[in-house]
Amino acid sequence: MNIHAKAALLAASATLVLSAGAALAKDAPKIGVSFQEMNNPYFIVMNEEVTAFAKLLGDNTEVYVADARHDVSKQLSDIEDMVSKGVNILVVNPTDSEGVRSAVEAAKEKGVTVVSVDAQAAGVDSFVGSKNYDAGVLACDAMVKEIGGKGEVAILDGIAVVPILERVRGCKDALAKAPDVKLVDIQNGRQERDISVGVAENMMQSHPDLKGIFSVNDGGAMGVLAAIEGSGKDVVLTSVDGAPEAVKAIAAGTAFKATAAQFPRDQMRIGLAIALAKYMGAHVPAVIPIDVELVDKSNAETFAW
Repeated sequence: MNIHAKAALLAASATLVLSAGAALAKDAPKIGVSFQEMNNPYFIVMNEEVTAFAKLLGDNTEVYVADARHDVSKQLSDIEDMVSKGVNILVVNPTDSEGVRSAVEAAKEKGVTVVSVDAQAAGVDSFVGSKNYDAGVLACDAMVKEIGGKGEVAILDGIAVVPILERVRGCKDALAKAPDVKLVDIQNGRQERDISVGVAENMMQSHPDLKGIFSVNDGGAMGVLAAIEGSGKDVVLTSVDGAPEAVKAIAAGTAFKATAAQFPRDQMRIGLAIALAKYMGAHVPAVIPIDVELVDKSNAETFAW
């Protein structure tokens, strides 16, 4: 989706929400939102949009928000609880794309409109998320450029949801275009800063000639950055998300050179609007892809979610 198409979709979404807010003033739908985690600025920004959306629909709009804390069993329980409370619209940010299927199907059997954002969830009515393959390509093209097209590199992997798998696939394809770049290690940092520090330290100890690390998210990347700075080594770091802390590190000229930025506010705005459209009887697309944008030293000082 190019910038003009995205702007048009956001404008249409805003019009739909405002008109629906008036039409549903006395009978606003109950909304449930299940996040894979909320200890992350990315999802905090999304949750801000949930609150803003509910205000647009009216003061009597009921919203339930839950944090699965990366536990699929808890997410299943959270969704079941929301359905039992009578939600009409459910937005799922799954901790396991396939693992939430039973809860999604049970919700739909009750007549609930279900949309997933950021990560695909099996069985939903529609999915709104970033072009994660493109994000992996952008970030790893940048890493290859930063290391001069030569040397050993590694990937800091994450949980097995489709967006992470796609980022890794995109990165590998980008690396494959550089014959003098060798992928020597892939380890899982669970997308968490504290875990990623130790994983990155192990990578650099095992591969003393390592020149670059790609992290599947900025949270993990900040742990990698701490490990790089602690080691004193000249290792390039790139990632995905566009989180404020990562962008600040890029602007400051650290080893963190680039991140393929997502747009979490747009994803949640569009996801909620599409869910509302479906709830009101509209035919909606199964997938709405959102462009990503490379943030590096050239634009880091002006970029923001």
